Amino acid sequence: MKILGIESSCDETAAAVVEDGRKLLSSVVASQIDIHAVYGGVVPEIASRAHTEAICGVVESALAEASLTMDDIDAIAVTNAPGLIGALLTGLSFAKGLAFATGKPLVPVHHIRGHVAANYLVHEDLKPPFVSLVVSGGHTSLMRVNDYTEYSLIGCARDDAAGEAFDKCARVLGLPYPGGAAMDRLASVGDKNKYKFKAGSVDGAEYDFTFSGLKTAVINMVHQETTQRGRVMDEEFKADVAASFTEALIKTINTRLELLLKTEGAMNIVLAGGVAANSHLRSAVAETAERFGAKLYLPPLKLCGDNAAMIASQGYFEYLKGVRGDTDLNAFATKSV
Repeated sequence: MKILGIESSCDETAAAVVEDGRKLLSSVVASQIDIHAVYGGVVPEIASRAHTEAICGVVESALAEASLTMDDIDAIAVTNAPGLIGALLTGLSFAKGLAFATGKPLVPVHHIRGHVAANYLVHEDLKPPFVSLVVSGGHTSLMRVNDYTEYSLIGCARDDAAGEAFDKCARVLGLPYPGGAAMDRLASVGDKNKYKFKAGSVDGAEYDFTFSGLKTAVINMVHQETTQRGRVMDEEFKADVAASFTEALIKTINTRLELLLKTEGAMNIVLAGGVAANSHLRSAVAETAERFGAKLYLPPLKLCGDNAAMIASQGYFEYLKGVRGDTDLNAFATKSV
């Protein structure tokens, strides 16, 4: 079964074709990084307009790359939640129109489930149940994947997501948008013990995350050092801040994972999401999994960020479950997994 996936939840317009949920036939992503870089972050209205301009060509390219036509497609999977509402509606409206015009079934897909499903494309032996740690620009979640379409939440971010905190700290350091890659590079050469940052915890919710205080601590420290004390924001300073921030953020994530492994024992663990591309996070989670005898599944870097291949993969399993969307299918900026 061949599924055409469409993704437009933030600032990437993407389309892909996946066969039987596991075999990647094509994947095309039109990035908007250059458009939003001048603003230091994603501007929702601009993102929506850019999706409108790109989506037709991206879908055509995905079909051409797979050497297929719409006649060969069995169903259309599309992200309908969560994300920027205008961006979501662009992809959803296109998918609904395409499904109506071609008579193909329409399958709505939750964006976070898609990130998890990216691992199905590269790990043939990966099957539920397992625990997934999703770390991205808009989400930080620890979840049980009981079946391909049955999820239960263990813990989540109560304020800023990890990726959002990375971008905001990168901005105060004067790094280009998106800040994740630059922060990763600087953290590799900086002194992680130079500054004592610490993320908070949530009373009564030991698996939940909070990064707002950590982000604020970094911003305040940089302001004090540079504005009040006259410190020059040179590469050494930036590297030490990036390394110290990264250490604190990853330690926060790891403590939740360690607690789960201590409580419930070894299990299969899946890492997913845009921040899953961070080399320090990958290394730390891998070390934790090895220490507790857990098997860790990591997505390749090209499938960490938003893409439609992951939506098509999850769409296959949603289709088998009987999930369908009609012409009245709506988009949702927030929605539980």
